[in-house]
Amino acid sequence: MSEHHERHPAYSERDVQREVSELETKSATAARLFDIRRIIGVLFVLYGVIVMIAGFTASDADIDKAEGVNINLWTGLGMLLLGLFFLIWLKLRPTAPPPPRVPPEEGPGV
Repeated sequence: MSEHHERHPAYSERDVQREVSELETKSATAARLFDIRRIIGVLFVLYGVIVMIAGFTASDADIDKAEGVNINLWTGLGMLLLGLFFLIWLKLRPTAPPPPRVPPEEGPGV
């Protein structure tokens, strides 16, 4: 058992707190990166562009099937606008970073 302690240096409380703080920062960065609004926005913009391209290349027979409405064009435009809405919302109201943690030894009254 003592060999285990000799091979691995003992970590101080400050080292552990610094490591926890670094992991929390990485976690917050990952949370902002994978914000659901970003994922939904990018997917809707991508699919909207694809469906709009299908609408631009629609034949007269395809439009006649939809009773004269170019449904791919309008659906693609709607998807594109919805995707842009999510991305603008993300830009205007980003995910708030977590409040900084104050280690106990540096807190007030110590």
